[in-house]
Amino acid sequence: MPLVALTGGIASGKSTISRRLAEHGAVIVDADQIVRDVQSPGSPVLTEIAEVFGPSVIRDGALDRAALGAIVFGDEAALAQLNGIVHPAVRVASQRRFDEALSADPDAVVVYDVPLLVEARVDDPWEHVVVADAPADLRHRRLVELRGMTAEEATARIAAQVSDERRRAIADVIIDTSGAIEHTLAQTDRLWARLTGAAG
Repeated sequence: MPLVALTGGIASGKSTISRRLAEHGAVIVDADQIVRDVQSPGSPVLTEIAEVFGPSVIRDGALDRAALGAIVFGDEAALAQLNGIVHPAVRVASQRRFDEALSADPDAVVVYDVPLLVEARVDDPWEHVVVADAPADLRHRRLVELRGMTAEEATARIAAQVSDERRRAIADVIIDTSGAIEHTLAQTDRLWARLTGAAG
């Protein structure tokens, strides 16, 4: 079972790559969804977040992501505290999903769609690390034009992530997402051929 990590900066086109791999038959494990799952109402993770960051981060029994973000964004110590609560639970839940996929199909290609690979999981035993790559100015434009952020918000979000250079440094495969979507899909198709060749 090839275990592939797919990462990339915000607005890098990672979701396009993930969807294409899913169309080919890959099992996609979405780190962002796992984070939401482990922080669900009543979960031990949510309880601990409330204990550490206060009741203002809970609204109607659920995590108020905007309120929590306002506390941790730009505060390295607070963010490290949050990661210390969330990341271990995400690691356990993601491994469970990897194991389930392997049990269901020993030859499955499992893709872990994980924005914070460099920050949290870079040393895990991935068979391949795939990086969606586009220049920061293009990603900035996408955030403003497609996601409705202000220019200042887009700049801050990009600046808060690790550098493109650090992501490229860990890549086994870089998919250039700066051109037409057809170009991104063609590169993804070649990646799939490589992964299934390795699997077979």
